[in-house]
Amino acid sequence: MTTLHLDLSKNATRHSIRADLRSRLSADQLQQLDATVAAAGVPEHHHHDIGEVNAAIDALAVSDRVKADMRDIYDILAHAEAAVHGCPVDQTHFHEVGNGEAIRMVCEICLAIEILAPDAITATPVQTGSGTVVCAHGELPIPAPATKAILDQGIPTCTTLGEGELCTPTSAAIIKHFIWR
Repeated sequence: MTTLHLDLSKNATRHSIRADLRSRLSADQLQQLDATVAAAGVPEHHHHDIGEVNAAIDALAVSDRVKADMRDIYDILAHAEAAVHGCPVDQTHFHEVGNGEAIRMVCEICLAIEILAPDAITATPVQTGSGTVVCAHGELPIPAPATKAILDQGIPTCTTLGEGELCTPTSAAIIKHFIWR
C-alpha cells in the first residue's frame, strides 16, 4: 500500500502543496504533468459562481477522476462561502478562487495526485498562520472565515502558528477533499 504523507505543519497553501507534489514526480512524470496542464484548456477568465466553475471543469481535457476531484473541491469551497455569507450555494460568488490561475493550480494538484496514484493520503496538522489578510471582502482575520469554515469540519490544525496566511480557502478545500473527507 502506497501512502502519500504531506507535511502541512509549516505551510498549507496551494502553492506549497503543489510544490511538494511536483518534488515527488520523476522528470518524465513532471513533463507529463506540465503537458497535460497546458493541454487541459483552463480558461483565463474569472468564474464567478459554482455553475461557471463546474462548466469550466467539465470542458477540460483531463480524466473524469480529475474532473470529479476538482468539482468536489469547488463544492467544498462553495458550501463554505455560502455558510459564511448566509446565502444558497448556487448564489455564492467566487473572488480569488474563481480565477483561471486558481482553477489551473487545482487542476495541476489533482493531476499530480492522479499520477502519483497513492492508495492513501495522510498529513500533519495544518498550519493556518496568524494575523490578518486583505482580500475582496476587506481585511479579515487569519484563518479567513471560509478557510475556518472548512477547517472546522474536523481538520486538525497546528497549535503554534506562523505569521501570515498559510492556509487559504482553496488549500483547505484540497486538504478536506483528499485527506479528511
